[in-house]
Amino acid sequence: MNYKLTQINIFPVKSLPGISLRRTIAEERGLKFDRRWMLVDSENKFITQRLFPKMIFIDIEIRKDHLIFRHKRKSLEELAIPLYEFPDKRIEVNIWGDVCAANVYEKNVNNWFERALEFKCKLVYMPDNSVRNTSTKYFSQIKNVSFADGYPYLIVGEESLNNLNSMTEYNIEMSQFRPNFVFSGGKPHDEDSWKEIIIGDQKFAVVKPCARCVITTIDLNSGNKNKEPLKTLSTYRNVDGKIMFGQNALALTEGYVSVGDKIQAT
Repeated sequence: MNYKLTQINIFPVKSLPGISLRRTIAEERGLKFDRRWMLVDSENKFITQRLFPKMIFIDIEIRKDHLIFRHKRKSLEELAIPLYEFPDKRIEVNIWGDVCAANVYEKNVNNWFERALEFKCKLVYMPDNSVRNTSTKYFSQIKNVSFADGYPYLIVGEESLNNLNSMTEYNIEMSQFRPNFVFSGGKPHDEDSWKEIIIGDQKFAVVKPCARCVITTIDLNSGNKNKEPLKTLSTYRNVDGKIMFGQNALALTEGYVSVGDKIQAT
């Protein structure tokens, strides 16, 4: 099949909107800068759109070696934090039962997010020496992972989304599924049959289907939860009570990937 990489997306802060790139580096933990930051509550437990759907209103971009945050609805000043300078204070954070080390930001940064979300929270960063391992249930080799739910990469085919949209009156957007890699070519859900892929020169193991949650139903404009796409997906993508869409993957090599790269699948 003639598969081609058409999108590369990173989500620097877990559960905030993503950034589309033309080229970046695939690393063991994920794409460079992908989910290396996270918001935690007063007990240092991760927070996501599952409980705080209005997180979708915080825009994020990379500008001159800084992450820039803006709020779509509130008149908050822009917040800029350096991409390569991090706070010194270390805490332990809890994400899906995993406990790992993180650096916590200072009060002025945290106050911005508290005003944005109207909830007491802190921004943390996962340093290079923090360890969070992937599960060996689906792939025996242990890899480091960022603050992603379980695996460093998520890949979805355009034809899988086209097939879904042919079954519903709603226009489901690919961004609702938050994939790192999107590809063209082939048939719907070809990614389900992949074991290994090569994107450009980089090799990845495709380890398991991605079980989808309520985050996919959050309207990107209003922040309200809907029934779709889970309602339609449940009619043909339900596996043992879980709704599957897209595939989780691990990097077996590290290096650059670019939009337009050919994808070789086995």
